[in-house]
Amino acid sequence: MRGAAPGFHSGLMRAKVAAMSGVATLARWRTIRLPAWEGMAARLLAGAEARLLEERGRLPLWLPVALGAGVLLYFALPSEPALAWCWLALPGPALAWWLGRRHPHLGWAAGMLAALALGLALGIWHAARHPPALEPPRTATQLSGQVAMVEALPAGVRVTLVAPRFGEGAPQARHVRVRLKRDDPARPQVGDQVLVRALVRAPAAPAFPGAWDFQRAAWFSGLGGSGFALGLADVAPGEAGPPPLAGLRAAIEARVVAAMPAAAGAVSVALLTGGQSAIPAADLAAMRDSGLAHLLSVSGLHIAIVMGLSFAVARLGLALVPWVALRLPGKLLAGVAALAVGGGYMLLTGSAVPMQRSFGMAALATLALLTGRRAITLRGWALAAAAVMVLQPEAVAGPSFQMSFAAVLALISGWEWLRPRLNAMAPGDGWRRRVVLAVFGLVATSLLAGAATTPFGLYHFGRLQLYGVAANAVAVPLTSALVMPAGMAAVALMPFGLEGLALAPMQWGVEATLWVARCVAAWPGASLVAMPLPGWGLGLVTLGMLWLCLWRGGWRGWGLPLIGLGMLSGSLARPPDLLVSDDARMIAVRTEAGVFLQRQSGGNALVREMWLRAWGAEDAAALPREVAAGGVACTPGGCVLHAVPEVVLLRGDPAREACARAALVVSAEPVRGRCRAQVLDRFSVWREGAHAVWFGATGVTVLSDRAWRGNRPWVPPPPRARGPAEPMAPVE
Repeated sequence: MRGAAPGFHSGLMRAKVAAMSGVATLARWRTIRLPAWEGMAARLLAGAEARLLEERGRLPLWLPVALGAGVLLYFALPSEPALAWCWLALPGPALAWWLGRRHPHLGWAAGMLAALALGLALGIWHAARHPPALEPPRTATQLSGQVAMVEALPAGVRVTLVAPRFGEGAPQARHVRVRLKRDDPARPQVGDQVLVRALVRAPAAPAFPGAWDFQRAAWFSGLGGSGFALGLADVAPGEAGPPPLAGLRAAIEARVVAAMPAAAGAVSVALLTGGQSAIPAADLAAMRDSGLAHLLSVSGLHIAIVMGLSFAVARLGLALVPWVALRLPGKLLAGVAALAVGGGYMLLTGSAVPMQRSFGMAALATLALLTGRRAITLRGWALAAAAVMVLQPEAVAGPSFQMSFAAVLALISGWEWLRPRLNAMAPGDGWRRRVVLAVFGLVATSLLAGAATTPFGLYHFGRLQLYGVAANAVAVPLTSALVMPAGMAAVALMPFGLEGLALAPMQWGVEATLWVARCVAAWPGASLVAMPLPGWGLGLVTLGMLWLCLWRGGWRGWGLPLIGLGMLSGSLARPPDLLVSDDARMIAVRTEAGVFLQRQSGGNALVREMWLRAWGAEDAAALPREVAAGGVACTPGGCVLHAVPEVVLLRGDPAREACARAALVVSAEPVRGRCRAQVLDRFSVWREGAHAVWFGATGVTVLSDRAWRGNRPWVPPPPRARGPAEPMAPVE
């Protein structure tokens, strides 16, 4: 140990002192006679102290967990805290350090609280630094702005405009997305100025209380609104020209699409530049139902291939030059080259959350490889998670962050547990052992990642992919060995105009992957609709997974019951019985016979899909006009949706007897003061957003979206009725 650093000896000494103090504390607790309850508390504390001593190397891994809990606590608050609350997080780390000098475990507990407070402060600060929401005109207007992004769609083009102007108004601080007309001959590029007559709407509210909050996501992303063009766009070249990366991305996409039309080209573009908007809906559904959707979202697999191939090519190239190989550190230079290529790939694909996590862990793995340490560890996972949460705390609530980090956590922890057992079961170094381990590794990787992401897929999407292991067993090696290497070669050959040599084999690999996806998606029960997990159920699953994966001792098994209970929570939680959209154009009721829907012209198809997903239903039947079906009795004037207490859906003027006996009257039209019963009508949803209703034996429970979300920056204020002397907005 002569060459060890002084810091190592000091750390080892502190660990020994902590262990000796823990043993002394245990000895004192065992010799002092205490009352029964105090003795039990002392034994519990002694047991916890002993456990923490055994797990002292794992304690820092829980700090990012506390940081994420603080961020989620911020999003769960009913009202927006003052910005001054951020200052309360500053003394926490210093207090934890001071306590940890004498009492390491007490200092760790204080550090957990400090990380929780820091996560809360990060949410407050990031929300406060964004500009206020836009209020787009209610009617069509002349929209102008600079193009920041161009996305190819299956039918047309969508542009993102920064500093947009509505008519002759001032530039806005938020960007706007507009879909151009399908027959528009304009081909705007990044940096151009666009003028187009368009109808723009603010981000949509949640489909029902507790659903995914599009307005919150738009608040943190800087989106002010989206819409579609009503006329042809007028495009003028920008003064500064397109940014370098944007121009490079556009050039790559144009050459790939020219060489590979249709779905293969769209998928290849997604793998090389991160844009998925041009992939046909049918192929997207096939990739999703077969469990291969993760291949379209550039993340760990893609950056591992890119950096691994870059490292191998760079080191081989350096080794082929004897003068360089004998005088320069080839491994170090190859590692630097791999980091540079990986960073460029992350920027080229848009720096999404999975890519940030993957590049962070890949950078740590590369540095560990160059310094002779383990490349992939849980500490690298924890550092990457903390970095993403500091930069983008809003990502914690999204499926991308949750599924990405859950999969990596399961893979690292699972292989940490499997490695010594595999070495014991398959000794030796022959080619048969390598083949067996390769096959086993492929299957185990798919199982671990699939099992880890299933709860989050259930919570966000309400679907189960049953044959993901079979699809991934074919598609992942194909992507790793053919598609991505050919794509990298194509990008490298583009300056010479020779990309076609590599795009041809890339197309073969992509078409084979799509064929696998379509075949597996067509198998019976490939994608099952299931009741989604409630929020508290997902919390139990997450805590159970963290407990199982982050600890090392036998008590890690306590996480399994938590995971099991969380997975069963979908059958324990009760979804709403009645849903009303925020424009009252759709009203749906859930009965034992299924879901019945009343949909007027203009009803949002996405809202309908999210309702069915929340109920774990495949489809909805139309409400009958004059017959009884599934416990719902209808006449031309309305429907009785529930008998005791009676809930009535009106289809015209309120009937006197319905208003007298009903516990709740629901109407797609304004009822106002014409009914004495509790009323849920068009004015209700106009003021309070979408509503959810639960039927009970003693009454009904009504919850509005505004009551659920509270007073937050991304929640629009209550609408104000136009006064009698107030003119209507002019039509441009």
